[in-house]
Amino acid sequence: MSTRSYILGIDQSTQGTKAILFDETGILIARADRPHRQLIDARGYVEHDPEEIYRNTLSVARDVLDKAGVEPGAVLGIGISNQRETSLAWRPDGIPLCNAIVWQCGRAAQITETLAAEGQGEFVRSHSGIPLSPFFPAGKLAWILRNVPEAQSLAENGTLRLGTVDAYLVFRLTGGRVFRTDYSNASRTQLFDIQRLQWDETLCSLFGIPVAALPEVTDSDGDYGETDLEGLLPHPVPIRGVLGDSHAALFGQGCLLPGMGKATYGTGSSVMVNVGHAPVFSTHGVVTSLAWSMGGQVDYVLEGNINYTGAVITWLKEDLGLIADPAETETLAKAASPEDQTYLVPAFTGLGAPYWDNEARGMFVGLSRTTKRAELVRAALDCIVYQITDILRAMNEDMSVTGTPSIRELRADGGPTRNSYLMQFQSDMARIPILVPRTEELSAMGAAYAAGLAVGLYDRQLLFHQTKQQTYMPEMPAEAASLRYTGWQAAVACCLSHGRNGS
Repeated sequence: MSTRSYILGIDQSTQGTKAILFDETGILIARADRPHRQLIDARGYVEHDPEEIYRNTLSVARDVLDKAGVEPGAVLGIGISNQRETSLAWRPDGIPLCNAIVWQCGRAAQITETLAAEGQGEFVRSHSGIPLSPFFPAGKLAWILRNVPEAQSLAENGTLRLGTVDAYLVFRLTGGRVFRTDYSNASRTQLFDIQRLQWDETLCSLFGIPVAALPEVTDSDGDYGETDLEGLLPHPVPIRGVLGDSHAALFGQGCLLPGMGKATYGTGSSVMVNVGHAPVFSTHGVVTSLAWSMGGQVDYVLEGNINYTGAVITWLKEDLGLIADPAETETLAKAASPEDQTYLVPAFTGLGAPYWDNEARGMFVGLSRTTKRAELVRAALDCIVYQITDILRAMNEDMSVTGTPSIRELRADGGPTRNSYLMQFQSDMARIPILVPRTEELSAMGAAYAAGLAVGLYDRQLLFHQTKQQTYMPEMPAEAASLRYTGWQAAVACCLSHGRNGS
């Protein structure tokens, strides 16, 4: 029997579920993952099967322990990070009422547009920190209540359970004994007052959502009950870290002070900067959320969300057939003609921050007769960088008003950060150093670190000083970078105009 202790990090993301095992020093020991189905219909509705996600969560936990050769009894605690905004409804016995509505899904557009037409947009933004948008849970949960008959009947008798993936997993893992979410996930629902730190009854009323159906909000390093993972562990262990995946990555990156920021390169992207213990409200198209609450102290963030970053690479592979493997994009981008001026604006389901245009549609701009496969692939990579640069610029504008330190470096995480072309171009466009940690699993790491600190396994002062990083510095001349970015802005203007005109 092993005498060492471990923390199990579970990262339930858009594409799949991972289990990561960390030892008593916070070092990653092993990883296991399983994908789940992406359920997309002709209307563009995007869904996941909650039962499949739950079963995969149990499976990857078993897989990672087997892979590492670690006795289940050596697990001391569990941390969970989750895909944010994906919304679920379930019965008191844990059975889902319908498939989960994925954060990418815009089916609630009519609900949010009606509220905007009624003049409720500023109230929603000022209380929740988030502009009205169908991509947040408030609209999605309202859609469920209006379109799933059993949801309404359960709401009427007070037994409906509504929440995000973290709350669902905690509920299932604890056998229904614990119905809680953390401050980071609550702050992304558009139903939570981020200054009073509680569910906002007026916001809930606007969307027709009963407060009683929402989970209790708990510190991100709080008590989420115990689980034995349905018999995998010899005894129940505490779940002591729960954060939305982007917040967990911010914590895992060690962005603990104002002005420290990170970008997660995933299916979509979250660019997030810590602004300290008081909120900074944006006038430049990004949103204000809670980073986390730990030890009873909240930290706030500015954040910009991008709907399609890594998903653009998936589109190149699975829909256009331009690549067989994402790893090809780096070589192709470097081989593309430097004279080509093709831009891709990936507004497949509208544009998120800082534009917030649900009607925008994607397009290639600047194609010429000499534009070939390599140039199209490079444009797809470049659009990831341009979108993140848009957000960094917006954040610096907002922070300059309040005196918050500007972003001096960007910490990057996610699979696409292995692409050296992408990371170098990001540094060139943002004009700041880009730091890429050797460990990729920052979301799982952040949740696991929170849990490990909560159970007393880790030392906070030592934990964040062991990460090794690769640094990219700006190499492109500033004038050339400015010209490239100006071309991007012109391409976005074409896309927005296209959406407004309905052409």
